[in-house]
Amino acid sequence: MTIRVAIVDDQALMRDGFTMILDAQPDIDVVGDAENGRLGVELCQRTRPDVVLMDIRMPVLDGIEATKLIAADEDYTTKVLVLTTFDLDEYVYGAMRAGASGYLLKDTPAKELVAAVRVIAAGDALLSPSVTKRLIEEFARKPEPEASTASLPTDLTEREHEALELLAQGLSNREIAEAMFVGEATAKTHVSRLLTKLGVRDRVQAVVLAYETGVVQPGAPPR
Repeated sequence: MTIRVAIVDDQALMRDGFTMILDAQPDIDVVGDAENGRLGVELCQRTRPDVVLMDIRMPVLDGIEATKLIAADEDYTTKVLVLTTFDLDEYVYGAMRAGASGYLLKDTPAKELVAAVRVIAAGDALLSPSVTKRLIEEFARKPEPEASTASLPTDLTEREHEALELLAQGLSNREIAEAMFVGEATAKTHVSRLLTKLGVRDRVQAVVLAYETGVVQPGAPPR
């Protein structure tokens, strides 16, 4: 099936570059682009793309607010892949909470950009160890994290707690399987059941919940 992609960025050069890379793929079709978040939301409502590449800092409506609007619309299932430059963007965590399914550095090589779009379109979250590390650093910089009313279900098993901790470290299913000394299929089952119990749509939201509920502490070594 063809993956339909929308691109939202206030820099024309970035939009043109991403379009050229993605349109060259036989299984990807760029359905349109927009120069700010408001136009991006309207574009997604009009074209119903599978994936939208979303810049964070834009005029009129920024990427965080645009992501919230897209993620909150239950009439369609567009996944948001946030474009970020970690050293400049101070709102990566906010975008994650808003409902983004993944993060992509703006200087990502073309091959990785294409792979990221396919991963997100397949329904998986793109949360690499490097992204998780920067997220942890962001938490660690805050002496007093924002108060949260988030809580975990009381029926999580010990193995599901373990899987959540490993997810929050940015591990893949294969790496989780190795850490838990189980097969990859079993690890995938643990993760799937965990997401269902948590009531979250993907791994990214599970990681957010892990930090907000104190399951994982910034700077703490893995157990």
